[in-house]
Amino acid sequence: MLTYNLAEAAGSLYEFLYRKIRDDIISGAIPPGTRLPSKRALARNYGISVITVQSAYEQLLCEGYARAEPRRGYYAAATAGRRPSPRKTAVSLDIALPAPEPRDFISISGNNADPGLFPFAAWARMTRKALTENPARLMEIPVTGGLPELREAISRHLSSFRGLLADPDQIIIGAGTEYLYSLIIQLLGRDRLYATENPGYPKLMSIYRSNDVRCLPVSMDSDGIRVSELEESGAEIAHITPNHHFPTGITMPAGRRFEMLSWSLKKEGRYIIEDDYDSEFRVTGLPLPTLFSSDGAGRVIYLNTFAKTLTPTIRISYMALPPDLADLFYRKLSFYSCTVSSFEQLALAEFINQGFLEKHINKMRLYYSRKRESILRAIASSGLGAISRVHENRAGLHFLLELRSDIPDRELRERLRERKILVKTLSEYHVPGDQAPQHCLLINYSSLDPAKAEQAFREIAAVAGG
Repeated sequence: MLTYNLAEAAGSLYEFLYRKIRDDIISGAIPPGTRLPSKRALARNYGISVITVQSAYEQLLCEGYARAEPRRGYYAAATAGRRPSPRKTAVSLDIALPAPEPRDFISISGNNADPGLFPFAAWARMTRKALTENPARLMEIPVTGGLPELREAISRHLSSFRGLLADPDQIIIGAGTEYLYSLIIQLLGRDRLYATENPGYPKLMSIYRSNDVRCLPVSMDSDGIRVSELEESGAEIAHITPNHHFPTGITMPAGRRFEMLSWSLKKEGRYIIEDDYDSEFRVTGLPLPTLFSSDGAGRVIYLNTFAKTLTPTIRISYMALPPDLADLFYRKLSFYSCTVSSFEQLALAEFINQGFLEKHINKMRLYYSRKRESILRAIASSGLGAISRVHENRAGLHFLLELRSDIPDRELRERLRERKILVKTLSEYHVPGDQAPQHCLLINYSSLDPAKAEQAFREIAAVAGG
């Protein structure tokens, strides 16, 4: 008879009994083939119900620790090898994960959105509409490229707002651009050589390399990525941000754009990935034409996101593929389901179709234009303007502030952090070992309070000029 102290049971009796018998079978205390006590005998011995014993035995059977023979009873099953060592319950990290910015710090380079600007009322109406009018659609598994309603809405939006003509079937929706990068890699192939801008978005190269893709940085000049260096690199895919480069803010002029398109045509299989992440926020004039619109040979893949226009937490991005690549996508990758819920897709489609997105973008353009002017005034009034120079092209949500200072960037950042000011420098966006320019601060004003900014600029002026 099995002898266990039921008084030690912390939870249900059947779980305690199951674990005790399981552990004895694994350790060999109950050898393979041993007949276990009958349910009634074990229940009578412990003074518990037969159902409790039956539940414990059924769990042992389910997991393969016991076997049942008709009219004979239960037997311990043979287990392969010894029981594994207890698994670790804590993670030992040899790198520091990004931590949230301290609330009492002032970040002048942060990329957060101002929660007060999100159109909650309109979005709530669209979500209620999606819930009440499309309950059956919400239960369907999202198709590969995304729901037709959202792809059609995005197609119309691109046509009216960006002058970009793309059939809805050319548009692929995904949960963030990082996911779309992985689809592009699978579509174009891991055996290709990819190129990214230097300086550039640091996570981009990490994503490519984590997908086993060869990726190299190509330097930039005042017009954008150097096409001659790109040609010499042997790269076949170029990932660029021509309308508003991050972090320098450079806008690629027409001449360089045609150079890039010519580069893509020189060899079969070359493609340009056009990342248009914040093109909507141009302070003056109309949004600039896209490379995708100028491409007559199907060599440009267009990427954009609603992270800037709405909020990063929605995690909805999309890409427009040239027709031949769109056909290849559906032949090669149609087994994927869309990673954005039908609920969010339907709500966003209605949000676009009813004109709320266009109204919101126009509102944000005016708001950010005024915010930019406030931040520039804060630089001037803080005294920082006397030892700095602004580099910008009146587009996007950030600009560079070049300081006249002898303090190395790392030391400057550390000194400012001691004063509870967080700042990024342009040198951080260059590949390690590069001769990166010093003393250029990244000023992202999307969620920066002008009053706090002026306080921070005074501190920067005191540190940089000291």
